Amino acid sequence: MRVIVAEDGVLLREGLVRLLAEAGHEVVAAVADGPSYVEAALSLKPDISVVDVRMPPSHTDEGLRAAVEVRRKVPKTPILVLSQYVELAYADDLLADASGAVGYLLKDAVVDVDGFLDALDRVASGGTVLDPQVVAQLMMRRRADPLGELTPREREVLGLMAEGSSNTAIAKRLVVTEGAVEKHVSNIFLKLQLPQDSDQHRRVLAVLAYLRA
Repeated sequence: MRVIVAEDGVLLREGLVRLLAEAGHEVVAAVADGPSYVEAALSLKPDISVVDVRMPPSHTDEGLRAAVEVRRKVPKTPILVLSQYVELAYADDLLADASGAVGYLLKDAVVDVDGFLDALDRVASGGTVLDPQVVAQLMMRRRADPLGELTPREREVLGLMAEGSSNTAIAKRLVVTEGAVEKHVSNIFLKLQLPQDSDQHRRVLAVLAYLRA
């Protein structure tokens, strides 16, 4: 397989490159930051990417956001995310389309070489591989957070709704079409399980849910 490795830690990056090469895979690029990964993924179109969550320039969830961007621009691109910790902010976005070809493992899993390579093959073949700790924390957040089903963009739209912005104003603020905002709002109503009523009434209920959370 043709693989891109996106990892800012030199030792781990080189270790992954060697491990993948020894397993018979071709590493077509090894990068150390989010923007470089997006550029490489869009130009080289690998069979799969192995992406660290925390990378420059933000050292927060840059890699995960880059992975979401790549999947948005090239749907179903196989991506195996590695992280030292479970980062939930964009994990739902990565899994939201339910199209598979996604993995999210903690870095400790790399120690099990056979397990890691098996996960790589399964994700490249269109499967979904999630670390048990990732699953547990996702489920815990959904039980505790009424907004847990919302994507980061939907939360952003709901936040602007709470400020009193109309769909037109939200579209201008986010530099998207009004139709895109309407779709986000409909998804918010659906995910918050708001009763079928006037959109204005459901809008108020959605804002109340946001403020309570």
